[in-house]
Amino acid sequence: MTRTTSAVARALERIERLDPALHAFIEVWPDEAPAREREAVARRLPLGGQPFAVKGPSGIRSYAARRLIAAGGVPVGATSVPGPGTVWQTWGQGAHGRTVNPWRADRTPGGSSAGSAVAVAAGMAEAATGSDGAGSVRIPAAWCGVFGLKTTNGLLPSPDRTGLASAGVFARSAAAAEPYLRQMLGGGRTPDEAFGLPLPLPLPAVYSEDLGLAEVDPEVAAVVRAAVDRLVAAGTVRLLDRDAGLLDPAGAWTAVRGGAPDAPEAVRVRRTNDERLETLFSGGALLLTPATPNRPHGHEGPGSRYSTALTWAFNLSGHPAASLPAGFTGDGCPVGLQVVAPRGADLGLLAAARAVEDALPAAPAPPLPGRR
Repeated sequence: MTRTTSAVARALERIERLDPALHAFIEVWPDEAPAREREAVARRLPLGGQPFAVKGPSGIRSYAARRLIAAGGVPVGATSVPGPGTVWQTWGQGAHGRTVNPWRADRTPGGSSAGSAVAVAAGMAEAATGSDGAGSVRIPAAWCGVFGLKTTNGLLPSPDRTGLASAGVFARSAAAAEPYLRQMLGGGRTPDEAFGLPLPLPLPAVYSEDLGLAEVDPEVAAVVRAAVDRLVAAGTVRLLDRDAGLLDPAGAWTAVRGGAPDAPEAVRVRRTNDERLETLFSGGALLLTPATPNRPHGHEGPGSRYSTALTWAFNLSGHPAASLPAGFTGDGCPVGLQVVAPRGADLGLLAAARAVEDALPAAPAPPLPGRR
């Protein structure tokens, strides 16, 4: 008689085998996790003992993690976040060293939810929690070739006193993320006023390469544009002719982060962008952009280019946003397609992401040594 290995046991085995090279975890819980799994299965909880990872040393205490545990999810470990000594946040520091991108060890996985994205990409966890204050879920999701979603700001308790950060989730795909996200949101539906579920195709969408403000790597732009063209050809998306230009949010984001949300220029930028986005999203339209203007940079840092240029506007505006795998640049780096939806339409965004996934080639797994 063949004995079936549990999902938690498989996750722990992969962590033991792969993490010494990837450095995605700062803690692993090989004793507590199987006990939680047995309890979840015995109680027939909704997630049924499925494993997930939590972001950072305080991740186990986060609202999202508590929701998942209550629903029968099993935390297997805490993932890496940026360590001390640098102002840029697109990296992570694991127990064994600096976190590496599973596609190219000489590149960063992004951040600040660095280890969470790597854990999911490498199959060391079915899903992982994250938080996103400027792109900290979407950037590592893009650079590690996985799905990552930031929820509507204020829908769940923010881990950040400014309210810029919102809870997020990583998984190999939107389909795989759905049971975790639903439980994070309380097991039911979010308001989703702008969407009817299931979504009728084609989805009305606006495409912008740069939001009128970012300098985008031409090859990154080409990969995302090819994915959008494929969505149009498949009848998944219908592009609308609407202006997606925004004012640069950098100064406003910095003012809010610094405790000065009422600074006149910050107020002006936020008000203008909110008005433009309200028009753009009217009728339940989506916004499609590259998730990042650049490909994963080396471990020495991003240089002068802001990896957040296409993401942090939606931390200021509060819209839910996700990154989906769109393809690869010629040097083997994953590229993410950002999909943004109206405020409160988190489940509508998830449904849209699933439709997009169905029309694009399945995202491959990184070629890790010894992976089974």
